[in-house]
Amino acid sequence: MKIALAQLNYHIGNFEYNTNKIIEHIELAKAKGADLVVFAELAICGYPPRDFLEFDEFIDLCEKAALEIATHCVGIACIVGLPVKNEILAGKDLYNAAYFLEDGQLKRVVKKALLPNYDVFDEYRYFEPASHFECVDFKGIKIAVTICEDLWNINNNPLYISSPMDELIRQKPKLMINIAASPFSYLHDEERVVVLSDNAKRYNMPLLYVNQVGAQTEIIFDGGSLAFDAKGNLIDEMPYFEEAVRIYEFEDNVIKGHEPMQHQAMPDIDQIYEALVLGIKDYFSKSGFSKAVLGLSGGIDSAVVCALACRALGAENVMAVLMPSKYSSDHSIQDALDLVNNIGCQHQIIPIKEAADAFDSMMAPAFEGLAFNLTEENIQARCRGVIVMAMSNKFGYILLNTSNKSECAVGYGTLYGDMCGAIGVIGDIYKTQVYQLAQYINKDGIVIPENSIVKPPSAELRPGQKDSDSLPDYDVLDKILFQYIELKKSSSGIIAQGYDEALVRRIIKLVNSAEFKRYQTPPILRVSPKAFGMGRRMPIVGKYLS
Repeated sequence: MKIALAQLNYHIGNFEYNTNKIIEHIELAKAKGADLVVFAELAICGYPPRDFLEFDEFIDLCEKAALEIATHCVGIACIVGLPVKNEILAGKDLYNAAYFLEDGQLKRVVKKALLPNYDVFDEYRYFEPASHFECVDFKGIKIAVTICEDLWNINNNPLYISSPMDELIRQKPKLMINIAASPFSYLHDEERVVVLSDNAKRYNMPLLYVNQVGAQTEIIFDGGSLAFDAKGNLIDEMPYFEEAVRIYEFEDNVIKGHEPMQHQAMPDIDQIYEALVLGIKDYFSKSGFSKAVLGLSGGIDSAVVCALACRALGAENVMAVLMPSKYSSDHSIQDALDLVNNIGCQHQIIPIKEAADAFDSMMAPAFEGLAFNLTEENIQARCRGVIVMAMSNKFGYILLNTSNKSECAVGYGTLYGDMCGAIGVIGDIYKTQVYQLAQYINKDGIVIPENSIVKPPSAELRPGQKDSDSLPDYDVLDKILFQYIELKKSSSGIIAQGYDEALVRRIIKLVNSAEFKRYQTPPILRVSPKAFGMGRRMPIVGKYLS
């Protein structure tokens, strides 16, 4: 038989869009001679639907869409993911499931057993785990169909004595098909290949795996659907960060026409760049917006965000607002203007001196006798926040936040000032990675001015200010933050690696103390294994300092 894997970009809750896209690719696969076309996990409603799943109408619309899709499954069959109702009164109301559609009808329902409940996943909140497993019979071949985690966490779930495949293998299937919604992180692609290869090898069976592509607010899906032979060798790899359809011929228990190959790993920074561009693009298109605004300081963070936004949305749709203060250096203004000239986006120059002076004057009676400190610095940052939000309101721009992960981690940002925004573009990128990203953006020619890259980072909120006045060098800071945030190491574990004890404890205290700020920041595009937001849920008032 010929099997098509459809690696597509879905839109959560947009049933008309998703249904039309699925039908379009059923017809495309049929025209190419496919017998079966396979779509991703929860393709009909989009993933992750979260609390949309609590609305009966939402589930009814999923079923209605599935029935419409079934009418096009004549002369071709399809596997497509959707939530389905649990008709038994016990347990959760829904299953995370897949329909096998053939001859215009529903022939089999496959239900997910292993429900991820870690990091960004929260499936056990909504779904009942499956307890019965049965292969799909199609054209005289038994196919073991599983859903994402059912081939992922097979040895680590205490709720199950055996995995779905341990049950399905007893029915003597000839082929495994796994439909997934596997979120991107720059460390995940190689892990994914290893896990799936181990499954093919363990069950001595060819495996076809389809992932979705596209961004759903902060979560990005990278595609990269895969095919393995029965020995666990990778034999094909679909593109990353783009939609694709590929047809595989399965005959005599073999996927024909493919030889073992090496995983085509992209360098981390290349993956991060493509993921962020896709994240910005989909956030705007799926929210119904087209134009972005951001504050452009002349520093590296805002320069990188501006370049990413111009690539994602087109330079003509990006407004950069330069907001110099009385402490801004001439070179910072020039660096920002050089970027604008290099990239071709729109720009406005709106100095904040008058506004900041007005606030200082207004607050003078209340602050009488008190020295200039962080308060006046934050007033300047909040003046800028007011300006970019005013531009957003007046012209319908969506504000991009430009804070990096190092700043987000230690609270080096001003609430209602530079922490404003609808989406955090580089909030999951450490400062050292921002420099790498800038160099990557400049690989084919200067986009980001060299001076923005080489000058010492500064918020320029007081004379001669540098980030290093209050933070350790980013090379050191970022390594400690990575150990604490991504690797979840304790202070003692980090200190044992040779880092200064006082510095480690200070940094961890800063991270924990800034939790109240992160609760009020925009969603952050997730590119690492552990991003702030949905995947890292810490109490604000907790005392634990690790």
